[in-house]
Amino acid sequence: MALPASTCHSNKAKELRKATTFHPSVWGDFFLTYQLPIAPQQTYMKERAEVLREDVRKILKSSIELPKTLNLIITLQRLGLDYYYENEIDELLHDVYNSDYDNKDINLVSLLFYLLRKNNYDVPSDVFLNFKTKDGNFDVPDTRSLLSLYNAAYLRRHGDNVLDEAISFTRRCLQDILDDLPESPFTKEVSSSLRTPLFRRVGILEARDYIPTYEKESTRNEAILEFAKLNFNLQQLIFCEELKHCTMWWNEFLAKSRMTFVRDRIVEAYFWMNGACYDRPYSRSRIILTKITCFVTIIDDMFDTYGTTEECMKFAEAIYRWDESAVLLLPDYMKGLYLFILETFYSFEDELGPEKKYRVFYLKEAVKRLVQRYVKELEWRDDDYVPETMSEHLQVSMESIASVILSCAAYVGMGDVITKETIEWVLSYPQFLRSFGILVRLSNDIVSTKREQTAEHSASTVHCYMKEHGTAMDDACEKIKELIEDSWKDMLEQRLALTELPKVVPETVFHFSRTSDNMYKDCDAYTSPQALKETIELLFLKPIPK
Repeated sequence: MALPASTCHSNKAKELRKATTFHPSVWGDFFLTYQLPIAPQQTYMKERAEVLREDVRKILKSSIELPKTLNLIITLQRLGLDYYYENEIDELLHDVYNSDYDNKDINLVSLLFYLLRKNNYDVPSDVFLNFKTKDGNFDVPDTRSLLSLYNAAYLRRHGDNVLDEAISFTRRCLQDILDDLPESPFTKEVSSSLRTPLFRRVGILEARDYIPTYEKESTRNEAILEFAKLNFNLQQLIFCEELKHCTMWWNEFLAKSRMTFVRDRIVEAYFWMNGACYDRPYSRSRIILTKITCFVTIIDDMFDTYGTTEECMKFAEAIYRWDESAVLLLPDYMKGLYLFILETFYSFEDELGPEKKYRVFYLKEAVKRLVQRYVKELEWRDDDYVPETMSEHLQVSMESIASVILSCAAYVGMGDVITKETIEWVLSYPQFLRSFGILVRLSNDIVSTKREQTAEHSASTVHCYMKEHGTAMDDACEKIKELIEDSWKDMLEQRLALTELPKVVPETVFHFSRTSDNMYKDCDAYTSPQALKETIELLFLKPIPK
C-alpha cells in the first residue's frame, strides 16, 4: 500500500533539511565594512545639494511654456527629484488640467495624458481618437512622438480600446525603427521602453540609469544635473548604512537560530524593498520591509520544502498564539526562528516609540493571516489538489505572495501621514490590494512554475489555468500575461476611488508592482541572485561621477 502524500513529503523534508547546509550570499559580509569613497565629502555634498534644490525649485516655478513644463516634470521624475517638489508639481498639473492646450499635437497630448493619469486625474482616452487614420493606425509625425504615445498608452484602464490599439501600433513601429537606427542614447531609450514602459520602471533604478543619459542631452540644465548626481550619491550613502544594519541583524539571526537550510539573501531582499520605498524619508520602512521579507522567505521555504506537515502546523499554531511560551510546541530547529521573530517585533515597537508602536499589532495580524494562507496551500499539496479554477486558487495565493504583509510593513515604518485608519484599510484587504496581489502572484508563477514543479509543490495558477481551460503550459503562460495587463488596468481604475487616502499609500503599492515586474522580468531573480549582482553594484557601490 502506498504511503499518503503528506507522509512521503515529510520523510523527504526531513532528509533534505539534514542534507542541506547554509546557502551563503554572493556578498558575504561585504557591507559590514564597506565604505563608499565619497563618504568623507558628505557634509559638502549635503550643503551643495541644499543650494541646488532651491535653484531647481526656482526653475520649476518660473516654467511657463506648457511643453517645457511637462518635459521638466517628467525629467525630475526620471532623475528621482520629484519628491522634493510634490506641492509645486501638484499645482502645475492642476493648472494644466484646467487649461486649454493644442490637442492636435500628439506629442504634447501624450505627455499631458501621461502625467495627468499618473497623478490620478480622470482624463479620457478618447483624445487620441483625433489621431486615428482611416486604416486604423495613428498619425504620428516623428519617433519621439511615437515614444511619447507608447508610454502614455500604458496608463490604460479597462475600456480604453484606443490605448490598446496605440500600444500595438507604437510597439510595432518602434521595433522596426530600432532595427534601422544606429546606436545612440535615443535608441537606448527606445529599447528600454520596449522592455519596460516608463510608468512601470523602478524609480531609483530609473534615476541611476537616466542621469548619465540626461548628461548627454543638449537641452540639459546643469543645476538639475548636478543636483540629481548629488542626490543619488547621498542616497547611496544612506543605503549602504542601512545594508550594514540589515547585515548585522541577519548575522545575529543566523547565530541565534542555527538554521542550516536558509538562503542568505539579505542584500537581495533589501534591494527589492528599496525599490518600493526609495525616497529619503523612508529609511525605517526599508529596514522593516527587509526584515519582514527575510522572515517571509524562510517561513515560505519551511512550508514549501524543509518542514514536515506536522512541524509546519505546529509553527502555525505558535504564530497564532504569538507568545514566548508557544516555543515549547516547536521542533528544535524552529525555536530560534520563532523567538527571533518575536524579538524583532519588540524592536520594531521600540523604534516606533509610544505613539506609533500600536502599528506593530497590525503587522502581527498580517503575519498570522499570511501563515493561514500557507497552511491552506500545505493542505492542497498534501491532498494533491489542484483548484478547479484560477479564481479559487487566487482567493488564497494572491495573499500567500505576501502582498498584504509587505504593504502593511511599508506603512508601519512611515511618518505621521499614516494613520490607524490607513493600516486598518490595508488589513481589510480592499480590492486595490487584491489586484496588486494578483499581479504579483501571476508574475511570479509565470517564471517559477517549471522550476518549482521539479519537486513536490502546491499547484500554481498556471496549472489551474491549464486544468480549467484544457491548454498547454506555454499557452497558459501567454494568457496569464494578458491577465497581468488586466491587473495593471484594474489598479489604475481602482485608484480613482482612493481619494481619502494619503497619496503615498496607493503610490507605494504601485512601487511594489514595479519592483515585482522588474524582479520577475526574465526569471525569478530573487531566487537566482546572480541575475541581480550587476544592478546591485550600480545602485549601492558605484557613485555617479561628477
